[in-house]
Parts: sequence; C-alpha cells; structure tokens
Amino acid sequence: MRKITADYIYPISSEPLKNGVIVINDEGIILDILPCLDMDISSEVEYYEGIICPGFINTHCHLELSFFKGLLKERTGLDVFIRDILALNRPDLDVVHQSIKDAEEEMLRNGIVSVGDISNGNTTYLQKEKRNLKYHTFIELFAFEPKKSKEVFENGVRLFKESPEGLSKSITPHAPYSVSDELFKLIYDFTVKTNGILSIHNQECEGENDLFKTKTGTIYERIKSWGNDFSEWKPTGMNSLESYLNKIPKEANTLLVHNTVSTKEDIEWAEKNHKHLYWCSCPNANLYIENKLPDYKAFIEADAKITIGTDSYASNWSLSVLDEMKTISKHAPQITLDTLLLWATKNGAEFLNFDKELGTLEKGKSPGINLLYSIDLNNLKITSETKVKRLV
Repeated sequence: MRKITADYIYPISSEPLKNGVIVINDEGIILDILPCLDMDISSEVEYYEGIICPGFINTHCHLELSFFKGLLKERTGLDVFIRDILALNRPDLDVVHQSIKDAEEEMLRNGIVSVGDISNGNTTYLQKEKRNLKYHTFIELFAFEPKKSKEVFENGVRLFKESPEGLSKSITPHAPYSVSDELFKLIYDFTVKTNGILSIHNQECEGENDLFKTKTGTIYERIKSWGNDFSEWKPTGMNSLESYLNKIPKEANTLLVHNTVSTKEDIEWAEKNHKHLYWCSCPNANLYIENKLPDYKAFIEADAKITIGTDSYASNWSLSVLDEMKTISKHAPQITLDTLLLWATKNGAEFLNFDKELGTLEKGKSPGINLLYSIDLNNLKITSETKVKRLV
C-alpha cells in the first residue's frame, strides 16, 4: 500500500484537494482519497511538489505512422500533407514495428494510460497485445467511389476479426470527403450491430467545406488528382459537417477530430443533432499541418465535450498530451487548468467507454496517477517548463 500527497490533488470528479492524500494498493487501485491529514509526511506518505491528476487519455493517434517522424514538411496545408504522406515509401516491417514500440514507450513516459488509435492495417496489433496501454483500435476505412465500398468494408471486417482477443475495437470512417454514401451505410449498420464507437476527421481545412458547398477547393482538386470519378457526385450546398453527420448512428459515441475550421454555428447545430458527440483537439498537429487552431471559445460556450489527441509522428513533434495542453494554454490562456485536465482525462475515458477504470481519481478505479511539476502553483497554471511524471 502507498500513500501519496502533493500540493494539490485533482480528482476531476470532484473539487481539487489541497494537500490531500491518495491511498492505493499494490495493483494501483485507489483505496481512498483523504483530505489533508495531520501526519509526518516525510515518514508516512510520499510527498511531491506539484499537482496530482489521473493518467492522460490520448483519444486520437496513428501509432502505425510512427516511422514518419521528422519526414514531412510543416505547415503545407492538408491537401499537400495528404499528397506527401501517400508519396513516401514505407520502410521494412521491422523498422515499422520498432517505431511503434518507441512511440508507445514515449506515451508511457508522458503519463498516457489509454489511446484511441487509428489503424489502416494490422502492424500495431503485436504491440497492443502486450497491453502496456489500454487501447481502442479504430479500423479506419476510406473509399470515395461507391464501387469500391464493399471490398474496402470486407477488408475492414477482416482486420476487425484479426484484432487480438479482448482488445477494444470498432470500424470507422476516415473523413467525410473520403467515404462514399455506400461505405457510410455499411459502417452505420456494423456500428449499430456491434454497439461500436466512431471517430472521424472533421473540418480540418476550408477546402473540406468548399468541396461539399460548391464542388471546388483544395480537397476537391486533390481527390480528382487521384483519378476518382466525380461525374455522379453532387455537392450538398452545405458544409461538410451538415453533409455527413446524419450518416452516423446518433446512439454511438462519436469523436470529431481536429475541427480546425468548425464555427460556433457548426458546433451548436451538431450538438442539437447528435447527443453523443465528443470533439478532439490535436493543437500541435493543427499547427504542424495548417498552422491554425480551433476556436476554443466557441466550443466552451456550446458546452461541448472536448478531448485531447496527439495525432501521429507524421504531423507532430512529440506524443504528449501535456505538450498539447501547453499549446492550448499558450494560445487560449483564459482556459483554466481544471478545464484542461477534464479534457485530458475524464472526457476521453467516457468517450472510449473506459470510464469505469480510467479518467478520474475515485475509489475502486485504477486510472494511473500523474504528477505535474514545475507548475505555477500560485495561479494554478501550467507553463512552458511544466513536466509530467508517472507515479503509478
């Protein structure tokens, strides 16, 4: 049994405790959370300077792309980024597996306990089977042309069945511009049948909206350049979010990822039309690709449930939820530490359906315990110098 204390404990499920004490057993299960005790902390409990919070939830990663680290140019825009990522040669399988292992070890060091991971193949299965992190695998499908939908879906079902036994997974669409109505329908039916959860890249750039509104723009030109047949495809006259959200089961937990150009009106409309929405922010990837960040004020005013993701090494400098929080705090300093930690822990655990174990510091849970140190304790703010240490 261990007793751990710090300047502040942030359970997330309740108000912060000053000098509180967490009691855990040898398996990392929380036995109790106590207010400040009158005891000799040097001998009876472990004391740390900083704040204690649950382990972080990374709701959006592409672990299989870890070998791309440092290979893609920054701030080229989404359409060029997609072009470049498809043009690069894939390395030998042993290099891919080693990069996956290294990426997972970095996430562990950075206090991440669970990951919503996008997979287009099976290269991550070997590492996930070790259960060092709690994963949900999103088997991601894309096929713009309807005639390819059945084959692509059947391959997705094969990958679903190949996933190591006991690991959480679902089949999900890649993005509104890369999935035909026929493929959306196949995913819809499979999601309902398996009680699955979904993740989709949403409104990463204005070109995505332009495609659906007027059949113009950078994404339209990029899809055409791959030889796709646009002759039967009709624009909706609406932005991408309004054009596809009704193709997703309303009862399924659904993560909209990036949301770089989502407006206040987009968010409010979506919240009214889907009661199980979560919005994933990957700010460093947004800066890496588009050099633009979402309108956090609009999300907060809409009381949207925000989660945090790192995206992949193809579009980031690190795999650290804390680094994402630092970027948000730098560009939106009005966002409180309480809110950032809610996004980094509880909301993600709820979305992934891992909240019985993870996301908050409560009796009976084993959420992992992180220490944030080199923090501004007077104002309860993270700074550029703040670091994370995994205590449990």
